[in-house]
Amino acid sequence: MSNKPFRVLGLQQVAIGGPDKQRLKKLWVDIFDLTVKSSFRSERENVDEDICAMGSGVHAVEVDLMQPVDPEKKPAVHATPLNHIGLWIDDLPKAVEWMSANGVRFAPGGIRKGAAGHDICFVHPKANDEFPIGGEGVLIELVQAPPEVVQALGR
Repeated sequence: MSNKPFRVLGLQQVAIGGPDKQRLKKLWVDIFDLTVKSSFRSERENVDEDICAMGSGVHAVEVDLMQPVDPEKKPAVHATPLNHIGLWIDDLPKAVEWMSANGVRFAPGGIRKGAAGHDICFVHPKANDEFPIGGEGVLIELVQAPPEVVQALGR
């Protein structure tokens, strides 16, 4: 499998869910000194999140602090405290095409614009008969790396 038409460049994000993002911020912002870069709210995705940064420039890792808009609805972004990890991908469309052809199961929604403005999609946490490769319990976000990240991390 070494002739892949894409490369994983590095860790793009870690998403942490809880019932109250203000409690998450006490640790991640007040104690660990992460910077809140923006906020994102989506009724459809049932998420109210603060998008924080650890580090700077192309080496920054996004840390999303998430709470549900409605704790009774799905997806339950707070039910799994480590909600998902995100990986920088140098060519997301080629990666999705290749991985799908090689049995990777993706979550519904396809490639779309994510909360931070990058194109994203998700590897489903569970495999099935049609697509026997999944995240084995972990939701994995694949994120299209912008040119400066590809240049810095793609060496």
